[in-house]
Amino acid sequence: MSALEDLLVADFSRVLAGPLTAMTLGDLGADVIKVEPPAGDETRSWQPPTDDHGRSTYFLTVNRNKRSLVLDLKDPGDLELARELVRRADVLIENFRPGTMDKFGLDYETVAATNPRLVYCSITGFGRKEGAAMPGYDPLVQALSGLMSVTGPTAGDASKTGVALVDVIAGLNATNGILAALRVRDRDGRGQRVEVNLLSTALAALANQASSFLNTGVSPTRMGNVHPSIEPFGTYEAGDGLLMICAGNDHQFHQLVRTLGVPQLAEDDRFSGNSDRVGNRDQLRPELESRLGLDSVAYWTEALNDAGVPAGPVNDIGAGFALAESLGLEPVDELDGVSSPRSPLELSGTPVSTRRRPPELDQDGTVLRRWLGG
Repeated sequence: MSALEDLLVADFSRVLAGPLTAMTLGDLGADVIKVEPPAGDETRSWQPPTDDHGRSTYFLTVNRNKRSLVLDLKDPGDLELARELVRRADVLIENFRPGTMDKFGLDYETVAATNPRLVYCSITGFGRKEGAAMPGYDPLVQALSGLMSVTGPTAGDASKTGVALVDVIAGLNATNGILAALRVRDRDGRGQRVEVNLLSTALAALANQASSFLNTGVSPTRMGNVHPSIEPFGTYEAGDGLLMICAGNDHQFHQLVRTLGVPQLAEDDRFSGNSDRVGNRDQLRPELESRLGLDSVAYWTEALNDAGVPAGPVNDIGAGFALAESLGLEPVDELDGVSSPRSPLELSGTPVSTRRRPPELDQDGTVLRRWLGG
């Protein structure tokens, strides 16, 4: 038996954060019905890239373990089917602008009156108050939250992350909230509303950078691959490319300089403690790179890891998957010709599983309409 085998999830969301939430619940065993408009989730048309069958790889990212049902909520008959689905559901997920679900009588207050056990999850860009009308796109939130201000090279432009990270984190936060609400329902018998917004997600995800501002009043700035609080902890030029070194404590620093053949640096007052190394990183970096430049990234990766110093190359995505494969992590999920990253969740008693590939538009519509009474 899977962890969430008896749960029915009505997934009204689209694009990334909401669908990721629903897929995670599906991976854990829930029956997820993806409700799509006649044109489908927008990401079905976000291409290239596509797979060999012309399907958007973006859509394939977060829609496995779901059944697809097309409902036009502006059609009275379809709207009644949607309401019937919500009456039967354990969880509802939506990420429309605030007020959109209200227009169809699918807002939390209305549906909770007929299904008080429902856990109703809303994901918005900027909450339901003054920011309700603002569009919640991940790059916009990265810009407005300050995330871009600490991302990118020191001398270059501010940069967004290479993936819609705020959406991803929001989806994980929403999943946590839903699971907590389901636990409370098990105890008290009633559902509740779970709300996550992208701006709050981004601010919380700034972690140490946010804490730095809140406790000093000074906004951190871009530092490229340098860490604001640890040194050496970033990328360094080796003989044939960049090498990531994460010497997070004095012992690792001592092992690093010994391996590089410059053990005297550990006794240098400028570098004796982490705060000294941070304050004098402009003097330390050339000392390290003068030695690293004598050999290759591969050589130093092996030598430093053998010495207990975390280090490695800056891989592309293919090499990242290859590394995971070599470590026995089985990172790829394949079903019916669709490949996706395997769920990182491992449960010993109720493991995650992939039972359905991402559905074609309205693939399950006939069966589901009949089941709902349509």
